[in-house]
Amino acid sequence: MTPLLTRREMLGVTGMAGLAALTGVATGAVPQAAQERPRIACIVTYWGATRSHADWIITKLLDGYWWQGAHTPSRVDVVSVYIHQFETSLLGQKICKSKNIPIFKTVGEAVTLGGKELAVDGVVIVGEHGEYPTNLKGQWMLPRWWLYQQVIRVFEQSKRSVPVFNDKHLSISWDEAKWMFDKSRELNFPLTGGSSIPTYFRKPEIELAVDTPIKASVVVGGASDEGALFHCVDVLQAFVERRRGGETGIKAVQCIRGPETWKWTERNPWAGNLLESVRTRFELKPGHFEEIAKPNVCIVDYTDGTKAAIYSGQGVGWTYAGEIDGQKDPAIISMLDWPGPFSQYHASNSQPHWITEMMVTRKEPFHAERLLLSTGIVAYNMESNWENGRYSAVGRRIETPFMNMAYRSTRGPQFSKGERPPNVPYKRGFAE
Repeated sequence: MTPLLTRREMLGVTGMAGLAALTGVATGAVPQAAQERPRIACIVTYWGATRSHADWIITKLLDGYWWQGAHTPSRVDVVSVYIHQFETSLLGQKICKSKNIPIFKTVGEAVTLGGKELAVDGVVIVGEHGEYPTNLKGQWMLPRWWLYQQVIRVFEQSKRSVPVFNDKHLSISWDEAKWMFDKSRELNFPLTGGSSIPTYFRKPEIELAVDTPIKASVVVGGASDEGALFHCVDVLQAFVERRRGGETGIKAVQCIRGPETWKWTERNPWAGNLLESVRTRFELKPGHFEEIAKPNVCIVDYTDGTKAAIYSGQGVGWTYAGEIDGQKDPAIISMLDWPGPFSQYHASNSQPHWITEMMVTRKEPFHAERLLLSTGIVAYNMESNWENGRYSAVGRRIETPFMNMAYRSTRGPQFSKGERPPNVPYKRGFAE
């Protein structure tokens, strides 16, 4: 099988040595030990706009990224690409042609480089954006599991595995997501993914200490739909996993929408007090959050009794507020706005840093259990409002004893610090 864009088209008039090197990699002729820079296969749904996640992430793997106040050159080589919605992904086609990267017709060919065995050192799956349907529950049916399972098939056939990054949540289904997580443990490969927001710039630039005695937490941010909610949930998990005793798992999830959001808040003063602390920190007028057109709250009960709520709100970026035992005032940490006119591109700088770290070190930058729990919370939040095919503003409380993931987060700060990227347009490495 041949790439959709042939190697002649990719390589143009490059020398035979370069062609031989590429061919040698595909057949396994180059020893693994000789590869100083990990070779990465990128598997994407759509790469047709500067707003697409594929563009935000892969271009930084190609050209470097902004991290801790400075530009960091790339430390990996993108050697193959698969695009599910190829015909509409003209931007991706253009970049790959400019960078001499072959685009293959199947996922399997991309990770074997057209051969029969796994021939790359890492896989980046960006299953975000493109023309895909949304089901009645509001879940965007992106084929993340379908892409992932084809990668797994090659791992199993090759009896070898490499690190995998999966952008945002694993799947719309807990069962699929759990299978994805379990395969990473069965085949012994590092797995990471999730939202870029937990590693984005913070104000103040602090991390909660390990074993912080968190009693309750609130996250406020844009959570109007499934995708936006995931960012907020992942922010929540990044903080609460550092609580005293570590993560213990999720006991139950519930979603409440519309005016009932505020009735629930009145009955649960711990949530109302934390929400009010966010309002006053930002000096917003009384009733600011109640003015949102379509309010909703995702309620999370943890196995150890810790409580949390995620509110859809405006004007505070993504803000975490935590009630800490023995502390008078809540801990409030915000991830605010985006820098510059090319804000969506700059937003994900820290994510390619941790992707690269995993590919180079073969170690997960954070526990993959967080990614699985965040996926499960979102999936059951979307399920909560549906029962017997009918929608209810007061969603049912879904018991989730099977989400009993226990681990301890002991890693240091993972968010970007220092000066932000310059307020200038991003220049790609090819002629516009």
